[in-house]
Amino acid sequence: MAAAAAGGGRREARGSRRQVGPESLGLGLRLRPKAMAVWLLLLLLLLIPVLCQLSATFKYYFKMAFYYSWIMALALGVIPLCLVRGRNVENMKIVRYVLQHIKYLYGIKLQVNGMENLQVKGPFVVISNHQSSLDLMGMMEILPDRCVAIAKKELMYAGTVGLVCWLTGIVFINRQKKSDAKSVMSEAAQTMLKEDVRLWVFPEGTRNHDGKMLPFKRGAFHLAVQAQVPIIPVVFSSYNDFYNKKEKRFDSGTYTVQILQRIETKGLTADDVPDLTEMAQKTMVIAWHEISAAMLKGSENQS
Repeated sequence: MAAAAAGGGRREARGSRRQVGPESLGLGLRLRPKAMAVWLLLLLLLLIPVLCQLSATFKYYFKMAFYYSWIMALALGVIPLCLVRGRNVENMKIVRYVLQHIKYLYGIKLQVNGMENLQVKGPFVVISNHQSSLDLMGMMEILPDRCVAIAKKELMYAGTVGLVCWLTGIVFINRQKKSDAKSVMSEAAQTMLKEDVRLWVFPEGTRNHDGKMLPFKRGAFHLAVQAQVPIIPVVFSSYNDFYNKKEKRFDSGTYTVQILQRIETKGLTADDVPDLTEMAQKTMVIAWHEISAAMLKGSENQS
């Protein structure tokens, strides 16, 4: 009897051990994929700097992907803060503050000249050349108070970024329909005067990665003349020393932001817009060549 009881006890013990074993093994199997994912993530993070050193193309695509992803993530965090005011140009102060650190992440230094030329009371129109999305860094560096951009309508549907753009009061235009664009510009001119708003316009109409400026469209100049407000040209120097889309190159570097003297429009009419446009573009092209040459010379001296 005692032996039978002992044998039964041993069988129960073995049975209990067998029951515990599969559960423990199952738990291990459930944890293993998670641990593997963590290790793969760590390995990827360690590989990224190595791949950036080995391949300029990988470095370019990684930095551009992170640039856009980081901006979208920041936009998600900014949305609740902007919703407090609703659609309001004052929200641009929040966006500017949040985005100003990006230049440090990418090792981009900005040299700003002519900041005193932005010390203008009342509404005005800022015009600048448009080389790439990196213009955003220079724009946030000097953005005047109560200043928003005029952007293509498609940007409004760009997820979190589009919502933030709407909340900051950015003016959207449909570039495919000239009648709609003219109507929006006319309304923008009235808004500038009524609400003391400054508008930032890229008169080339699109990004130009070749460095040279595309012919200016006249919308910004019609806007300024209609509102009878000054135009302040802003020129970003060439990025070619550290960034080139065609060559898939994106390093750290420096570029210059040159703020030119304002151009008055009081007394001008729509008939003056063609000459005004041509004069402004010539002035900006000359400035672009001057500051770009100076940046290139400085880079060569450092090397």
